[in-house]
Amino acid sequence: MHRTELPLAQIADLLDVSESDLRNLLFERRPAGVDTTLVALTVAEAARRIGIGRTKLYEYVTSGEIASVKIGSLRRIPAEAVNDFLTRRLMASDFGTAA
Repeated sequence: MHRTELPLAQIADLLDVSESDLRNLLFERRPAGVDTTLVALTVAEAARRIGIGRTKLYEYVTSGEIASVKIGSLRRIPAEAVNDFLTRRLMASDFGTAA
């Protein structure tokens, strides 16, 4: 299975910090009790990982920007779909333009 990783080296360069410092920060900010081995996340878990609200995540799911799967009556987001979404957004961003 092909897995797309977030380009942490590229993010570190853009933030002008070392990659190891960025990895340490991400590790320190990981909430206790979060299972990072989950392959399918609830909408709330996926939204929390991205740092957005559930409503916004549902918009991305509805538009097809984030892949999801229905298991019975449950909606699940593949964990790698979160990384894929963020990678696409990073590549599409124009860092030279102020928002």
